[in-house]
Amino acid sequence: MAVIANRRAAMVLFSGTNDMYSHRVRIVLAEKGIEFERVDVQPGDRLEDLIELNPYNEVPTLVDRELALYDSVIIMEYLDERFPHPPLMPVDPVNRASHRLMLHRIQRDLYTHADVVLHGTEKQASKARKDLRDNLIASLPAFAARPFFLSDEFSLVDCALLPLLWRLPLLGIELPRQATALNAYTERLFRRGAFKASLSDAEKEMR
Repeated sequence: MAVIANRRAAMVLFSGTNDMYSHRVRIVLAEKGIEFERVDVQPGDRLEDLIELNPYNEVPTLVDRELALYDSVIIMEYLDERFPHPPLMPVDPVNRASHRLMLHRIQRDLYTHADVVLHGTEKQASKARKDLRDNLIASLPAFAARPFFLSDEFSLVDCALLPLLWRLPLLGIELPRQATALNAYTERLFRRGAFKASLSDAEKEMR
């Protein structure tokens, strides 16, 4: 691992070009203005460096000198602690735990269904699409309550949500007319400079 780290830049991200989980990490990197080398990985690629760093051969995988991390949430929290400005998690333990719980719920209630839409059978995708839409509709009041999702400040929760919301057309999700607060949220955050900087060429073509 040390050999790989030494022959690359100090921080390297192995990233899928249209992968939701990699996109989350790229948003955090852009928000914090972190310089890094991006290695694009296509589905099915077996890169020697990646296999050595990550036993699951998956993206995203982050290398920071001799440290190799995988799992998007672990990487996002590490970056927030390693580069504390601007902070993307609350300082106090109670609110921090609430944000971690919301990250878990976003994965379980939204991303799990999105993964099935993208990779499941037609029958599985149809049910997952409905479940995903229903869960988004159930969360509409939260988008109206505060400037950011359940927060007055931009956070890792927003970083986790935005890649999925960007892909709603790709996922075949049409929201009802009453989703005005969610639409306003996405339009405002999609204009954010860091979000624009996070997009790969493949992601730019999704809309």
